[in-house]
Amino acid sequence: MHWYDEYKHIGYDWDAKKIIKPPKGDQIDDFLRKIEDPNFWRTVKDPLTGQEVFLTDADIALIKRINLGRIPNEEHDEYAPWIEWFTSEVEKMPIKNVPDHKRSFLPSGSEKKTVSRMVHALKMGWMKTTEEVEREKQEKRGPKFYMLWETDTSREQMRRIHDPVSAPKRDLPGHAESYNPPPEYLFDAKEAKEWHKLKDEPHKRKLHFMPQKFKSLREVPAYSRYLRERFLRCLDLYLCPRAKRVKLNIDAEYLIPKLPSPRDLQPFPTVESLVYRGHTDLVRSVSVEPKGEYLVSGSDDKTVKIWEIATGRCIRTIETDDVVRCVAWCPNAKLSIIAVATGSRLLLVNPKVGDKLLVKKTDDLLAEAPVLDVIESERIKTAVQWTNAEPADQEKGVRVVITHFKPIRQVTWHGRGDYLATVMPEGANRSALIHQLSKRRSQIPFSKSKGLIQCVLFHPVKPCFFVATQHNIRIYDLVKQELIKKLLTNSKWISGMSIHPKGDNLLVSTYDKKMLWFDLDLSTKPYQTMRLHRNAVRSVAFHLRYPLFASGSDDQAVIVSHGMVYNDLLQNPLIVPLKKLQTHEKREEFGVLDVNWHPVQPWVFSTGADCTIRLYT
Repeated sequence: MHWYDEYKHIGYDWDAKKIIKPPKGDQIDDFLRKIEDPNFWRTVKDPLTGQEVFLTDADIALIKRINLGRIPNEEHDEYAPWIEWFTSEVEKMPIKNVPDHKRSFLPSGSEKKTVSRMVHALKMGWMKTTEEVEREKQEKRGPKFYMLWETDTSREQMRRIHDPVSAPKRDLPGHAESYNPPPEYLFDAKEAKEWHKLKDEPHKRKLHFMPQKFKSLREVPAYSRYLRERFLRCLDLYLCPRAKRVKLNIDAEYLIPKLPSPRDLQPFPTVESLVYRGHTDLVRSVSVEPKGEYLVSGSDDKTVKIWEIATGRCIRTIETDDVVRCVAWCPNAKLSIIAVATGSRLLLVNPKVGDKLLVKKTDDLLAEAPVLDVIESERIKTAVQWTNAEPADQEKGVRVVITHFKPIRQVTWHGRGDYLATVMPEGANRSALIHQLSKRRSQIPFSKSKGLIQCVLFHPVKPCFFVATQHNIRIYDLVKQELIKKLLTNSKWISGMSIHPKGDNLLVSTYDKKMLWFDLDLSTKPYQTMRLHRNAVRSVAFHLRYPLFASGSDDQAVIVSHGMVYNDLLQNPLIVPLKKLQTHEKREEFGVLDVNWHPVQPWVFSTGADCTIRLYT
């Protein structure tokens, strides 16, 4: 039929006249016909001619009978009486009655010759009886034993087995195993104590026994572990893989990736330049002013201290009512505000440092609350209240107090400096709150709890919100109010996260000694997992200008790494560990608690359980 695709007709009838193609209608025409034409249901299209065929009642009845699995012809009687064309009775008379031939009574000559040949073969032993064949098969089926390993006597037999493998020989005994070893091989008190200390980890011992001295061989007692060692030796021989493999000669240099020299990746911090002392308890958090002149720290001694970075001088100490969990300096350089999370209160503090005009502008902004035209819901009112600070707090620099219903663990600012988010792990579905500074308004972004929230983060460019629970990280679009992506960390407990200034890469620290680098455009699984620390990683931070990131851990180390993200999307990020800075002291299993970069210089600040803040340059 496709031969006629380009023509107006679809063939010829008996009179050699063209059969014109019927007009083709679209779906609207079909729908209209379906509505208007009462006989539309009994009209079908002939696939050969394309003509529409109207089915008669007889046609429809025939189709129905076929569909029901009946005989199409109504007149056919399927239960008619059986006509016996052939008789079913057994005839007793034979069909043919020819007498048997004479040769059927005489013995066969050819069979006689065959039998005589077989008898001769049996006598000569060329042919075997069925019993003898079965007996031989039984003997072949029986068990076969041979040595797995070659011995000194059975080398000739082993040669017949395909590719035998020699048993590995045991190491020869040394001087320490002698019954009368030289005195330098005998353990002194210190070595014996060290040997006994490794009782639970015997594989770490240099020798699996303690050398002993006896006067003669007769005095040597029976070796208690003899049977055990013989058994293990047998197991080694029995379970040793006996496959021959071709050994690959690969140099170790080819397996190590070609990384640039740290000398080519300068500048990065290499030495400890300053130690800021003044706190009396562990320092939990540190944050740097956007211009890079001042530093703020929060400690378990219930104080917030403001330091001058260049000199290490403590300019101001602000006392609070509870442990300071987190401090964050507002990233907007036109405002001078520090957010301090202490207990269940979030304090907005004017530190009164730097430009006096800026300090005055900040005070004017935070002096009076704007009039709200929107009525807040009861759910928000019970979770958070905004109030102006009391006169006693005003003198310290506290301007606004935001009281929460549970203790605050973390506070983080949006890049523009108008919004800030707080985390209360015990707050269930109200764990994360977003506050707007200009309108003094709070909102609860989530109605359901997706897990125990550890920390949150604003995207530096897009209106996205990162929420880290114990195991996973969810990314939400704040404009559309929907989940964009869920990152799978495959770790037991997330401790913190930091986003690259370009916003395409995320760095996550975990309590199970790992750092995870996520490429957000690439996958929901980590692009790289780094195990640089020997203990729980508490904090990670990206530098705003340089391709650097740092991590702080309970092993008292701050590790500075190079993390270059290229504009070319086809090129993978380059990650090179550069320097391990280990100057903090350990206190009660805690090491480095927080790390933060200077906004302009390649300097890193770290806080520790030893009550100090350290600057590495």
